Amino acid sequence: MTLLQLKYVVKIVECGSMNEASKELYISQPALSSAIKELEKEMNIEIFTRSPQGISLTVDGQEFITYARQILDQTALLENRYKHTRPRRQLCQVATQHYMFAVEAFVEMIKNMNADEYEFAIREMRTRDIINSVANMQSEIGIIYTSDFNRDVISKLLREKRLVFHPLFRANLHVYLSRTNPLASKEKVTLKDLEPYPFLQYDQGEEGSFYFYEEAIWPKYARKQINVSDRATIFNFIVGLNGYTICTGINNEDLDNEKIIAVPLDSDVTMLLGWIGMSRTNLSKAGEGYLAQLKQVVLSHGLSLAEE
Repeated sequence: MTLLQLKYVVKIVECGSMNEASKELYISQPALSSAIKELEKEMNIEIFTRSPQGISLTVDGQEFITYARQILDQTALLENRYKHTRPRRQLCQVATQHYMFAVEAFVEMIKNMNADEYEFAIREMRTRDIINSVANMQSEIGIIYTSDFNRDVISKLLREKRLVFHPLFRANLHVYLSRTNPLASKEKVTLKDLEPYPFLQYDQGEEGSFYFYEEAIWPKYARKQINVSDRATIFNFIVGLNGYTICTGINNEDLDNEKIIAVPLDSDVTMLLGWIGMSRTNLSKAGEGYLAQLKQVVLSHGLSLAEE
């Protein structure tokens, strides 16, 4: 086993494919594949599963990559100390459902970082993709919710992928409405009230199911429904089409409060928001900083932190 082989494994995980990794490493794909197979043979494990759809980490591979990264981090520290090389940039990658508070915390984390260099990424993704991203070590932290409806299914999937759900806060359901919507002045709205208006839902793709919906509740039958993939589009449809979507109710500067309002939904259903991470992996310094800011953002919006 060599440091180069470990670097190869980490680069493949970062790129998500053997082909892209070979391009960034400036070696041929056959040479890269051969190096990985030699490492797997030496370690007597299978690190990656290969299929026509691409590659992914095996259970052994998920554990192996945590050790590989620790070794490479320690090597970098030695090189920085004795070779006087430039310090490694701080890294943090977050995958999240479409939550403004997650972005707000990310902004605050960066503002509070005392680093000359860093490389951060935050991606709003489908629910299943978030779970896979964390399981494959492409993201350090994932932000999702559970409810009484989806908890068993989500928990089972997380266990299978050796992930742990850490509760952050519990939210009552709200709907985002245009301030010009006749329902905007009501103290609470019901799904019956919302029937005449377009229901806006985040698309979960062909593999999505009810259990992966970002909305903790939805109309049994929506006469008007639009599936979208990003928050900006939803906000435009809320204003332009008088549509609505179901949410946590947390607002920040990303929401145009002159045009859109969060109104409580008359429902007993609640969302337990939390973050997921690998069960055997310690967070990076930047990751710990992000979680600290995430908790501060939750408290700043008048919500209480949940106990694990």
